Amino acid sequence: MMLELLTAGGDVFRVDILDRLASTTRVRQAVELSLAPAFLLVAIGSIMNVMMGRLTWLAGRIERLAELVAAGRPESYKEELAWLRMRRRLARFAIKFSTAAAVVISVEIAVLFLSAYVETRIGTFIAILWVVTIGLLITGLGYFLRETLAAANGPRKEDN
Repeated sequence: MMLELLTAGGDVFRVDILDRLASTTRVRQAVELSLAPAFLLVAIGSIMNVMMGRLTWLAGRIERLAELVAAGRPESYKEELAWLRMRRRLARFAIKFSTAAAVVISVEIAVLFLSAYVETRIGTFIAILWVVTIGLLITGLGYFLRETLAAANGPRKEDN
């Protein structure tokens, strides 16, 4: 079917498409252009691995404390439980924004690779995708920083 599409437009169309697909130079340039975003994608994945570890720990601790509170154990657990839930909310936001950044940078990598085969000017679109990715990543890291600071400060004790 693909061969029929390539031959349907006549010799000029077929030769142009085949030249683009067969051009080692174009493919090499596309791969080179995709390297920086690919490294950023790896970095986002590593950061998200740390975030998921924290979220997993938080979820387990919340579950254990909720069982203690339900069993009628000391009321002091309720305070820590509220603190852990706030941290979990921050960690979830951090993961959501980081995941969105990973999705956008993946789209950028795909568009950069496809740029080897199209003549359209897409530089502005690539720049917008990059800025959106960095904005999402900064937001995710901001939430992660807030969660880390909350963890360092510990639960707030109410003065009686």
